Amino acid sequence: MIRGSDLTRANISVAYSYKYGEWDIGVIVLTSFVAHVPSSEQEELFIRKLRQCCVAFDFMDPVADLKGKEIKRATLNELVDYITAGRGVLTEPVYPEIIRMISANLFRTLPPSENPDFDPEEDDPTLEASWPHLQLVYEFFLRFLESSDFQPTIGKKVIDQKFVLQLLDLFDSEDPRERDFLKTVLHRIYGKFLGLRAFIRKQINNIFLRFVYETEHFNGVGELLEILGSIINGFALPLKSEHKQFLVKVLLPLHKVKCLSLYHAQLAYCVVQFLEKDATLTEPVVKGLLKFWPKTCSQKEVMFLGEIEEILEVIEPSQFAKVQEPLFRQISRCVSSPHFQVAERALYFWNNEYVMSLIEENNHVIMPIMFPALYRISKEHWNQTIVALVYNVLKTFMEMNSKLFDELTASYKAERQKEKKREKERDELWKRLSELEVNNKVKKK
Repeated sequence: MIRGSDLTRANISVAYSYKYGEWDIGVIVLTSFVAHVPSSEQEELFIRKLRQCCVAFDFMDPVADLKGKEIKRATLNELVDYITAGRGVLTEPVYPEIIRMISANLFRTLPPSENPDFDPEEDDPTLEASWPHLQLVYEFFLRFLESSDFQPTIGKKVIDQKFVLQLLDLFDSEDPRERDFLKTVLHRIYGKFLGLRAFIRKQINNIFLRFVYETEHFNGVGELLEILGSIINGFALPLKSEHKQFLVKVLLPLHKVKCLSLYHAQLAYCVVQFLEKDATLTEPVVKGLLKFWPKTCSQKEVMFLGEIEEILEVIEPSQFAKVQEPLFRQISRCVSSPHFQVAERALYFWNNEYVMSLIEENNHVIMPIMFPALYRISKEHWNQTIVALVYNVLKTFMEMNSKLFDELTASYKAERQKEKKREKERDELWKRLSELEVNNKVKKK
């Protein structure tokens, strides 16, 4: 048996194995293995090191097992270096050992949030206490998947549906560093294992549906949507009906959740990717967004308007004609919003050259919808910035179609006169009713 002092004298680092609560001198570390271990023994040594790293520590107690924690951290670093620099190290027997080590470290019950009233938009997330080890395990996992020696035909025996399901559960981790690693890992698995692709999409679908209709809580929605953005980008044409259903039944309802701001950028990207693939989806998408349009949250309205502009930038003129009326009725309501940010965001549409070309081409439909709101705001809105933007829009309308502009102006003024007349008649009627009520009281006395 080699003693620690012998190893030290030989200038070879030592690692430790954990048994019955004690750390004993064990295996030569992998940084030394090419120099000091015959190639015939390297596989066995690699496996022994992987088994050593299956030991878990209590990081909630910062002073417990400090020596053991440091040894494991150093060993994980050595494993990362070995799998990165080594060639031919991924032999078939090490695959199950690697996955066993990864599973032992990663798959765990996620702790409840330290703040029961946690608001992801305002509060700092709870960071994972065991991150010094977890980070290295994730790095090792990525190097394993990205290795030129990696063989999917062998890997699929150990990276199966159960493994993927446990991996997806970890996306609910509050620690953004962990979710970022998970995003990359899942993307690599999706790329390498064709047989798991449909299963991964289905499970993400289930996570989103549970999030929308049951819990409204899942930390990793943004990261999963980022993965989906790449997946959608790679869909073959024509799109399968299951993909179209996913857009309408899952992605669009994600817009109605309160915490939309946490993942809206990734969600909008996915939606636009679908429309770039298949323009015929434009009508159900726009009508879906109008269906879920926020009624009382100005912050969400601003996000919806931003997404609508992204959609309009890729929309085909034939599809625009199908949605222009309901869409611009909603934009008209936004322009009339007392919240200046909503009105301002809606009026910015007229700064977009492509959107302006669509409006100009269909001005006979859009101008009558928008004109009453714009004319009223130009006279009544409290914010001078909004009034200035409205004047610019009215000016573009006048240059676009002066004849229609004059007709709409005259029609609006005539309608306003009728409205004022009706208001006057109502006031007079109420006045007469009040007088009658007073006279009746006098008579009763």
